[in-house]
Amino acid sequence: MDTADAMFHPSLAAALSKLDPEDGGKMMEYFQSHALLAREKSLLQASVREQKKLLVENGKLKRDIEQLKRELHDKQRRRVGTPFRRPLGKGHVPSVCPSLSAKALLSPSEPTEAASLGADGGPKGGGRPPADVWRLDLRVGRILAVRRHPLAADLAVQDVQLGEGAPRAVVGKWRADHVRPPARRLLLSSSLAGSFPRHRRRRQPVGSLAVFLCNVKAGKVKGVASQARLLRCFRADGPSEPLAPPPGSAPGDRVTFPDFPGEPERELRAKRRVWERAQPEMRVDAMGVANYRGCQLQVKGKGPCKAPSLTDAAIGCT
Repeated sequence: MDTADAMFHPSLAAALSKLDPEDGGKMMEYFQSHALLAREKSLLQASVREQKKLLVENGKLKRDIEQLKRELHDKQRRRVGTPFRRPLGKGHVPSVCPSLSAKALLSPSEPTEAASLGADGGPKGGGRPPADVWRLDLRVGRILAVRRHPLAADLAVQDVQLGEGAPRAVVGKWRADHVRPPARRLLLSSSLAGSFPRHRRRRQPVGSLAVFLCNVKAGKVKGVASQARLLRCFRADGPSEPLAPPPGSAPGDRVTFPDFPGEPERELRAKRRVWERAQPEMRVDAMGVANYRGCQLQVKGKGPCKAPSLTDAAIGCT
């Protein structure tokens, strides 16, 4: 009660005792207790006001931080630059799947060999950060059948087994190696057949294994659904051939990048442009081995993927 005693003048207690000798002490204790309660109440109200003030300031700080984040994101986006998109005309009919349009299949994502190389002869983009190639779902597939597209003579439809319940349809450019060789060519002697350049010999793809990009967005190409894309090795002088998995591979085996571990996405997001960023640096080296920035494309426990005959070539998908 020392604090309470300091709140009242000592003469107040003497006056109360003089007025009422019996109850003067009790009256003084009553005044002291009420004075303490009033002080505690005022302190509590001040604390509540301070807390409300702090909550308002915290909310303002959060809004300021979010605004700064948006401004920083806009500056970074302007610094990187966004591709210009031409406005669509009234009669424009959008493609169901831009990444698998007929134009892309007739002119696949295979840049010229010179465009894929830098000034020093190596792949471009040495200073760029690597693409998230672990997001790519590359798998071994077996080609079960090849037929011409019903609405486009320059396109082919392949039925591919990818280790799933049912085969997928893959639309691509019709190539000479889709045609079964004439019977008379099978009668050529081995010595005569060996005199032909390997890349000029026609190969029958039905039943063969190849590597497919399986998590691109499915779409229709001239009315036929395409659900994956075939990886091909090519050179600027013309020859091209499907990328081959290592011996012992089976449909459904995943092709991975050991230096870039991770689980592939269920479906690639167009905004990330993973394949578009990775493709210029995917190469076939002098030994015919496929790699990305020196990291081999491998089937775990079975070996690297290779081009059947090409060396020093680029890799694209059709």
